[in-house]
Amino acid sequence: MLNRLGRRYFCTAAPQPWLFVGLGNPGNKYKGTRHNVGFEMIDVFANSQGIEMSTVHCKAIFGQGFVGEVPVFLAKPQTYMNLSGESTGPLAAYYKLPLNRVLVFHDDMNLPCGVLRLHPNGGHGCHNGVKSVMYHFRGNREFPRLRIGIGRPPGQMDPKAFLLQKFNATAQGRIDAALQEGVDILKVLLSEGLAESARRFNSEQKYKHMRLETTMAT
Repeated sequence: MLNRLGRRYFCTAAPQPWLFVGLGNPGNKYKGTRHNVGFEMIDVFANSQGIEMSTVHCKAIFGQGFVGEVPVFLAKPQTYMNLSGESTGPLAAYYKLPLNRVLVFHDDMNLPCGVLRLHPNGGHGCHNGVKSVMYHFRGNREFPRLRIGIGRPPGQMDPKAFLLQKFNATAQGRIDAALQEGVDILKVLLSEGLAESARRFNSEQKYKHMRLETTMAT
């Protein structure tokens, strides 16, 4: 795979690679928690494309392959969430990728559980993992991100405790469906580009958001 990837990647006619980075915390203690849906998105996408996450590179569990003719690098930083940039920054530099080819997957409490958004850039939204990535990109925010909605904590619950809880059965079902939707849109992104995939996907997710709000209000 490495030789094949190298030959195709460095061919002048080859499509420019993408780096997909899922944010989360390493270890079984955090597996399945709300804060780790970025890791889950990487795993589901890797499984769908037959890409093995079997090596360690730049402090990340790492895999590489092709989707069609497009080279794809997949990474799950093992630095713990708040230091995610210590892995993401060096990975982007190692492969000499412009930041608009580094797509970060992360949880988002400002979206209902199971709703996704694809954006070409943005701030950190008080997300410490994204904040670390921005810091290691020297403050540059011009990298795309896939926001994965996990909902807000109930009542007066501490947001930190909420992030480190596992989903209940209903919420897990929504997340599982959302991750499959994520795979579909990532394939569109790789074949048609970020602008078209974001336009199409965000329109669909806005309608989904509205349906969820209507359901919760009744």
